[in-house]
Amino acid sequence: MGQRVLVVDDDPTVSDVVRRYLEREQFSVQLAGDGQAALEAYRQQRPDLVVLDLMLPGIDGLEVCRRLRAQDPGLPIVMLTALGEESDRVLGLEIGADDYVTKPFSPRELVLRVQSVLRRSAPPPAAGELVDGDLRVDVSRRVVTLRGRELALTVREFDLLVFLMRHPGRVLRRAELLEQVWGWTFGDQSTVTVHMRRLREKIEDDPAEPKRILTVWGVGYRYEYA
Repeated sequence: MGQRVLVVDDDPTVSDVVRRYLEREQFSVQLAGDGQAALEAYRQQRPDLVVLDLMLPGIDGLEVCRRLRAQDPGLPIVMLTALGEESDRVLGLEIGADDYVTKPFSPRELVLRVQSVLRRSAPPPAAGELVDGDLRVDVSRRVVTLRGRELALTVREFDLLVFLMRHPGRVLRRAELLEQVWGWTFGDQSTVTVHMRRLREKIEDDPAEPKRILTVWGVGYRYEYA
């Protein structure tokens, strides 16, 4: 078995189906049925990725996501949400989930999302460094520092920043960012909006008056070097 995936869902049927599909792709899978069990499993196993249902007994999925992100900012997290829970989905992305799949879902789609997030979290062989004044991005080590202090970025936030910095001055539409950063040819474009807001909060001196990540109203975003 290869990389370790923790699947957190209180529905044993869903968990078992997800486990079987992931194991077919050579993942090592551990299951947890509630929030407390998920946190304990994380402490014991240190998985490479967590598949996390939002509707859990006891400690709900949003709180589990918040606690995992506080302990391990780079831990890839894929949320499972019910189709109508848009507000919870957006909140989960704001807390730091990297991706989401809505129920009912195709197990094969979930496996592809897991593979995509893990692939993007792995450092490329020779990627170099991006520098914008006091903002430095070591792409190969996936480390971002601002004024010498390391920033805690999620997988998607890091990928988004690198893509923006590699295309300075170019107006990037949300649909293009979804495809290039998330690997989605369709999807909820509010995902991009949420991640942009979180990224600005981490790299801008004043997120309300950004100097690096600029909004092009009605179109998308543009990155400007200092």
